[in-house]
Amino acid sequence: MSSETSDTLDQAMVRSSGLDTLLRDLTDRAVQEVPGATACSITVRRVDRLLTLAGSDGLPRGLDLRQYENGSGPCVEAAETGAEQYAPDLAAESRWPSYTGYALSTGVRCVLAVPIAVEGETGAAINFYGARAGVLGTGREAARAFAARAGDAISVALRIERRRQSAADVRTALLSRSVIDQAIGILMARERIDARDALERLRRASQHRNVKLRDLCGQLVAKVSDPASGRRQ
Repeated sequence: MSSETSDTLDQAMVRSSGLDTLLRDLTDRAVQEVPGATACSITVRRVDRLLTLAGSDGLPRGLDLRQYENGSGPCVEAAETGAEQYAPDLAAESRWPSYTGYALSTGVRCVLAVPIAVEGETGAAINFYGARAGVLGTGREAARAFAARAGDAISVALRIERRRQSAADVRTALLSRSVIDQAIGILMARERIDARDALERLRRASQHRNVKLRDLCGQLVAKVSDPASGRRQ
């Protein structure tokens, strides 16, 4: 892959506000960089099922989903086996009979699915679609180079997303712990009981009302902080 393409992908990562934006940038760029490609999509296995995380402009609706539903097709094979799949002419293709008819009806004649290594995921592929038989043949090397670069970019983006989610989970846990501790303190002062008994009362009330402990404690803290809120309820 050229240094210009590499720089473009780096810039896409910098300007992307999230994984969705990055992947859409990558698929649009792939169509420009791979000769013969009219559309591109990215398949990744997440939570034990294959998903299309992004598709370029011009990607026929449902093209990848039909493969996932049938459990067969070039994208599925590439993601699950780690082997490149090339169908130069779907009209003459016999490997995926339940898929080829649908693909042809959308105007897709040629498909190239290249596996990509994505950190933390068990299967992924970048899929290129062409409108004419054999049109992707001369672009296979470019597609492989792009796939390698895209895999690195997606791995970094996913790592950042996981860290952000982890940080958000920690903040939520800390806030929950804080409001529960405040509620325990309120009950200790009001009922003249120790912390263990206060927590047990809160837990029983949470189960009885079918309300999360954190939410119940938040309501109690809010009521004490603003007595008028209790009268408004």
